Amino acid sequence: MPQSIEYIKQMTEIVYVNLPGPSEPDAGMSGGELLHGFLAELYKSASPELKASVTNLCHRWNVHYVEHKE
Repeated sequence: MPQSIEYIKQMTEIVYVNLPGPSEPDAGMSGGELLHGFLAELYKSASPELKASVTNLCHRWNVHYVEHKE
């Protein structure tokens, strides 16, 4: 008799975006650095709707923002 619930164990990766990110793109930046700056800018958005959308997508894709307090 088959089980009533089937599942597949998957490996998941968590991405941490350290804040603050680069403020301006630079000609020598790698793709990862450009993405870091882009995601950091989205997080700093003043629009509540945009911030809610970004947060929703981040939760779905295991992206976490880390704010370093100095």
